[in-house]
Amino acid sequence: MTENRRSLVDSGPFWMLTASTLFAVMGMFVKLGATFFSTAELVFYRCFIGFLTVGAVVAWRGGSLRSPVPGKQISRAAAGTVSLMLYFYAISHLPLATAVTLNYTSPLFLALLTTFWLREKPSGRLLLAIGLGFAGVVLLLQPTLGRDQWFAGLLGLGSGFLAAVAYLNVRLLGEAGEPEWRTVFYFSLIASLAAGAWMAFEPFSPVSWANGWIIVGMGACATLAQLAMTRAYRQGRTLVVASLAYFTVLLSSLIGLLIWQDKLPASSWLAVLLIVGSGVMSTRR
Repeated sequence: MTENRRSLVDSGPFWMLTASTLFAVMGMFVKLGATFFSTAELVFYRCFIGFLTVGAVVAWRGGSLRSPVPGKQISRAAAGTVSLMLYFYAISHLPLATAVTLNYTSPLFLALLTTFWLREKPSGRLLLAIGLGFAGVVLLLQPTLGRDQWFAGLLGLGSGFLAAVAYLNVRLLGEAGEPEWRTVFYFSLIASLAAGAWMAFEPFSPVSWANGWIIVGMGACATLAQLAMTRAYRQGRTLVVASLAYFTVLLSSLIGLLIWQDKLPASSWLAVLLIVGSGVMSTRR
């Protein structure tokens, strides 16, 4: 029994499910925090906590933060920063399930980017996945977004595209031999600086005992989720681990239903299934 528990904890799927759960809870904290803080402030606190945590661990273990490919690190961090800002804005203005699903269109965009940017020939299954994903996006946006939500919906879709650009840069960084923790550190640093600069042009929202726990919970969940995801990809089979990432969509839907009573019509749930299914197919490709 003990050996079985140990093998489960040391498995990639276990850590990916852990990461997916933490990312979904992070989204909950973001939506709760939108009542007290601006999008820039939420991005800053989320990334600054990660920056401090990763930086402290690197300093303690004596790792080097000097990158041989700083240009690629900046490109990845810039795309990830803008994607995160758009994602947090979408969470603040849309039902949680809708915002998370739009962000998780990233595998579809990644499939397109690898096809046209890296000139990898698409297969019939990949084209089918892209078609299903596109149909899912149209179906999700059409019935669930009012006229005042279209802008947030497009920004949520933009977060998925820029996340795909960031993931492609992560792939290039991996091929260049960059460790994951260094990439996470630079992303957290640049995102904190960008969000901090954005905050300078907006009224400051005071932190109190009434809302400080939201910041701590959001930052802790985001940091732990990144660490769990990194371990999942290192220990598990890539295709299985990547497919389990869509557990975040399901859990976010349940959280939105339980806390905010986000009642999505049947067509929206069909759209979620189409996007998740197409994402899994494109990941396998």
